[in-house]
Amino acid sequence: MSRRTLSRREAIKGTAALGLALFASPVKASAPEPVAITPQLIEAAKREGKLVLYSAMDLPVGEKLGNAFQTQYPGIEVQIERAGSERLFQRIGQEFSSNIHAADVITTADASHIISWKRSGWLAPFVPEDVAKYFPADYRDADGMSATSRIWLSSMAYNTRLVKASEAPASFADLLEPKWAGTMVKGHPAYSGTIMTATFQIVRDLGWSYLEKLSRQRVMQVQSSTDPPKKLALGERAIMADGNDYNVVLLKEAGQPVEPVYPAEGTPTISGPTAIFASAPHPNAARLFQAWLHTRQTQQFFSDTTAQYSAHPQVISRPGRRRISEIKLMKEDAAGVEKMMDEIKTRYARLFRV
Repeated sequence: MSRRTLSRREAIKGTAALGLALFASPVKASAPEPVAITPQLIEAAKREGKLVLYSAMDLPVGEKLGNAFQTQYPGIEVQIERAGSERLFQRIGQEFSSNIHAADVITTADASHIISWKRSGWLAPFVPEDVAKYFPADYRDADGMSATSRIWLSSMAYNTRLVKASEAPASFADLLEPKWAGTMVKGHPAYSGTIMTATFQIVRDLGWSYLEKLSRQRVMQVQSSTDPPKKLALGERAIMADGNDYNVVLLKEAGQPVEPVYPAEGTPTISGPTAIFASAPHPNAARLFQAWLHTRQTQQFFSDTTAQYSAHPQVISRPGRRRISEIKLMKEDAAGVEKMMDEIKTRYARLFRV
């Protein structure tokens, strides 16, 4: 199989053609009836004995989730394949083009991927009971193809041993000050769905001129949105220009010298949808996992242990953590990300020379 990197347009074209071959019937115009977790579903999943999860979550986060599922449903092995969302998108496109169908469930940090996969006919409609009852319409696909499993932010942050609180940058504009040149670290939109989504929102709200100026600040470039918080905690850089905020919060709670900053212009917001592939080799295990993942109990556990937010209205943020309602947010737009994906990758690589 060729490992050539596909462009967004090539991937969509290829998946659309394969989708027509795999699914002769048109996509339903509305979501199917909600499904509860029943003894019959559990037994069917246990007979399959395995679940393959393609995940954009930080591996320790994904493993916590997988271990919790295995504890509740012993006998079902969870195999996690972790990579940045943009890499996962390329991998899935390559696998499907070669008629390889290894993944059961996908959780991505780039909601625009769901648009492409849904258009191609690759996703299976499935609506967990809790999603139908409790999730706002903005956080569930109208045709039942996906549901938002987690919400987080791409914040700024600083190392408290290297930067005083009174001097720390409070806005994106502050990062352009000469004193921060050579002190920053940030993720890459060609690898990370979080950074892709955040870059789109920044370009839309602040313009490419902002990133042009930032690129002159000698910024350390890493791949995943999980990398900048780690570089910050190690003291390799004093300032995090972008990256996921939940790792910063967890590191701070563990006693590391880091502090998140939610910029005055607004903080990029990321929704992480999860979906089941229609070609899933373990379809019952996939449906059990999707239903379990979106229950109040699992969403509360996930929020508590990972410092991310939930679309489930019954989930309460752990005391001491900042509520998302207290933070000025940039608006999400998955369709906008899909349209600009190739442009963002190309212009960003040229600006930051990576």
